[in-house]
Amino acid sequence: MDINYFNTTRILDGGMGQELLNRGLKPKGTLWSAHALIDKECHQMVIDTHLDFINAGAEVIVTTTFTARRNRLIQNDCEKYFEKINIKAVELALKARDISKKEVLIAGGLPNQKQTYSADLGEDLDLIEKNFYDQAKLLKHGIDFFYLDVMSSGLECEIALKVIDSYNLPVLVGIHLRDNGQLPSGEKVIDIVKKYKNKHWLGIIMACISPKAYEAVANNLQKLDIPYGFKLNAFKKIPEGYTVASKDQWGDAGNPTTVLGKNTDLNESKFYEYVKKFMKNGATILGGCCEIRPSHIKEISKLK
Repeated sequence: MDINYFNTTRILDGGMGQELLNRGLKPKGTLWSAHALIDKECHQMVIDTHLDFINAGAEVIVTTTFTARRNRLIQNDCEKYFEKINIKAVELALKARDISKKEVLIAGGLPNQKQTYSADLGEDLDLIEKNFYDQAKLLKHGIDFFYLDVMSSGLECEIALKVIDSYNLPVLVGIHLRDNGQLPSGEKVIDIVKKYKNKHWLGIIMACISPKAYEAVANNLQKLDIPYGFKLNAFKKIPEGYTVASKDQWGDAGNPTTVLGKNTDLNESKFYEYVKKFMKNGATILGGCCEIRPSHIKEISKLK
């Protein structure tokens, strides 16, 4: 693909996992969207959700692999499905694209391999690297580029980038920011770009963040010599130190909004206002994350 693809304004999809839950997916423990890949009866729901984002205006869709990482599957006694569901996620995304008959790119979602929103990778960094490698290897066939989904430290980016470098595929780097504009590691966006940017980078986005977090860094992003943007979430608040302790914490009816809440103020019109404002600031990569639905994406597609 064209390494300058995101130099032009592009629309990404929204939050697949939360959208599946909103459509009636009954998650098991903390599997959440991964359950829709394990249960073949839910595969059509995944395809339809991808299609709805595409028909709403998304030019890029991300594979439903955020909770298909090995660590989360082990937590739910489902590691045996690891290979099958990561391959299946790519197949379902490709099927949705084919049905749509639109020029849509597929991003292989490669999530953090330990704890979401945390810079703590534990002591076994070799295991983190192995888990990145194993998941990336399953995703690389059929995707247009990798999307590093919600990285929380430079070290996490470094390990992931090292792993995928050998595949010679472009990468969109998605880093998480707290409301103070810093990564959970305390690093700044510019630190990550200066230290880790390589020839494969398509751009950098602020991933699964609040509008407040983006506003904290918006002016500094203009100094980056690289395309940038966001996937905003509509959670009410991500507490510092938030962890998914165990599957028993959530039960069969688990949903992240049980703990994180839902920002009901971030409706379609408000989302449009934020995106329009951030576009004027130079953002060209526009999308949503958790609780951002096809109706939100349809609204911002008017900005193209």
